[in-house]
Amino acid sequence: MRKKLGIIGGMGPEASSFFYARITARTMASRDQDHIDMVILSHATMPDRTEAILTGQKKPFLDAITEDARTLEKLGAANIAIPCNTSHYFLEDIQAATSVPIINMVEESVRYVLENHPDVKKIGIMGTDGTIQTGTYYRACEKAGVIACVPDEEAQRDVMSLIYDDIKGGKTGDRSKFERAYRNLMGQGCDAVILACTEISVFKEYYPVPVNCVDAMDVLVREAILRSGAAYRPDEEKNRRGVQR
Repeated sequence: MRKKLGIIGGMGPEASSFFYARITARTMASRDQDHIDMVILSHATMPDRTEAILTGQKKPFLDAITEDARTLEKLGAANIAIPCNTSHYFLEDIQAATSVPIINMVEESVRYVLENHPDVKKIGIMGTDGTIQTGTYYRACEKAGVIACVPDEEAQRDVMSLIYDDIKGGKTGDRSKFERAYRNLMGQGCDAVILACTEISVFKEYYPVPVNCVDAMDVLVREAILRSGAAYRPDEEKNRRGVQR
């Protein structure tokens, strides 16, 4: 049975457009009616998630996103996807506002890494300062019995600049920033890296990434399709295009 998917997007808008496009591309379908029904709230004026976390001014963001969750419930969504890693720090509060299950992109991404790469012991996390400082991936990795590792201070500045100065600024991204952060994580002994920001997912649309990088947005796309009752089409061509580390 097909189920309607609700999406809280706009964080950022380009990442949300890629998320929708990936769901469409990776749903096994031969006609319009084979695709899943979706309700997308592209809430571009949503307060910045990292700023809400770092300043402690969480109420404006929570008020906005919980209202969106309730709206999607009224519109008949059976599951909710939020293509924004940083916002998952607030997942319990958002879930408390609605009876509709919210897909946990963080836990699903860690689970996906371990299911497909069972020998992994240390996972690098490439995300915003908000994602890093709140430890959402630390907790998910600890729960799964693996170690989470983050870039050092200089490499993390590269990650934040890639996210905010480049992708959110409408650019395709500076490959050197990504590569410096990636090498930093590899130097710390990481076996795999989770691309834990949807802006980095956008970067991956323009440039190949190493094969041991797992895109959290891709994991959310897969889970959203399956939970909506449709068949998932693996993106094998793009999986093969990654460069070897």
